[in-house]
Amino acid sequence: MPKVKTHYQCQSCGFTSPKWLGKCPDCGTWNSLVEERKETVSSRSSVLAHFRKTEPLSLSSITGGNAQRTSTGIKELDRVLGGGVVSGSVILVGGDPGIGKSTLLLQATSGLSKKCGRILYVSGEESPEQIKLRAERLSINSDEIVLLSETALENIVDTALKLSPKVMVVDSIQTAYTGELLSAPGSVSQVRECAAKLMIFAKRSDIPVFLVGHVTKEGTIAGPRVLEHIVDTVLYFEGDRGHSYRILRTVKNRFGSTNEIGVFEMSDSGLIEVENPSELFLLERPLDVPGSTVVASLEGTRPLMVEIQSLVSQTNFGIPRRTAIGIDFNRVNLLVAVLEKRVGLHLGGMDIFVNVVGGLRLMEPAVDLGTIVTIVSSLKNIPIDPKTFVFGEVGLSGEIRAVTQAELRIKEAPKIGFKRVIMPFGNSEKIKSNPGLEIIGVKDVEEALEAVLT
Repeated sequence: MPKVKTHYQCQSCGFTSPKWLGKCPDCGTWNSLVEERKETVSSRSSVLAHFRKTEPLSLSSITGGNAQRTSTGIKELDRVLGGGVVSGSVILVGGDPGIGKSTLLLQATSGLSKKCGRILYVSGEESPEQIKLRAERLSINSDEIVLLSETALENIVDTALKLSPKVMVVDSIQTAYTGELLSAPGSVSQVRECAAKLMIFAKRSDIPVFLVGHVTKEGTIAGPRVLEHIVDTVLYFEGDRGHSYRILRTVKNRFGSTNEIGVFEMSDSGLIEVENPSELFLLERPLDVPGSTVVASLEGTRPLMVEIQSLVSQTNFGIPRRTAIGIDFNRVNLLVAVLEKRVGLHLGGMDIFVNVVGGLRLMEPAVDLGTIVTIVSSLKNIPIDPKTFVFGEVGLSGEIRAVTQAELRIKEAPKIGFKRVIMPFGNSEKIKSNPGLEIIGVKDVEEALEAVLT
């Protein structure tokens, strides 16, 4: 019998080494090299054999540039996808365990089955009986949804070719394996090869394929990075276990924008769409309390009114603490330095805690002014008018810089009950229509603090 050759492969980046190493020299991850058997010469003939050979075409001879989209019946999911599911696309959905990935896709298959017909739901982690229990909880019962409990990729493709479904779901890609490789399911080589074959199947058959992906402890999709390059769309399902809100965020989308988000609320009967997230996030906002302000953030084309809270207190230790939840920690330190240098506040001996309410994560610089205002409000124990909201980028010299889409940010504010907005002077000059707000343009931090705290 020939001797079986083995090698060690990094489960984070796919680096291969003939011997075990404690640290991957490519990506720097510790204890990520796992022993795997030497791969055989992989071949995709088992998938390609079912389709005729493609021929090269000139660009001018190709018609049908507009992608045909199919609605999932879930408006928030359609928004993130760019308007619906495109034929032949491969969509990867990642998220923490128990966040609701399978629930979301099962609800999406229910809507798709009503519009386009038969759906094939492949599960390598759950039995059909378990999926049936979830479907009963979600009040889903359709003859067009076909369940298959299988992990062998060749059997999955053969079943899909026989049934000719309109959409296929594979839950999850880490459980699938192909017999052409000797490595175990979930390894880098298996995930890469299975994803590549499913991509070929989707493109040749024009059947959209949803893939569920596990995530690592760092929050990224488990497996090689090439997995995200293979698929057309990458969606991350985010949420805090302490909150019922879920955020579906686009990381990559070849058929639409990558700035859109979808907001859901987890309930006993499944995921419920949140059409007005601003009103939901401000539902329990305390009034006339220092250290609380509302900022107008923008996620794609959707404006969000979000509460930022801050707590500033005298430190009991030699080194003051700085904590930021839902906002960049380094950005908070930068804004604190601006307050000390440009405004003259003494924050060197203060503990500063900043939190974005609702489990959201705000990354855009337009929330800088809101962060500064709430820190000063807590420091001086002065409450902010609950009918006032702010937005603007803060520079290192203390100036307030203009941000994008200012009119869109203030458009929905009067409907929620706001009466006044503090915004960059550069944006206030360009406001063409008055939405019923008192618009105050400010040029620097001192002017903004005087307008808000007096």
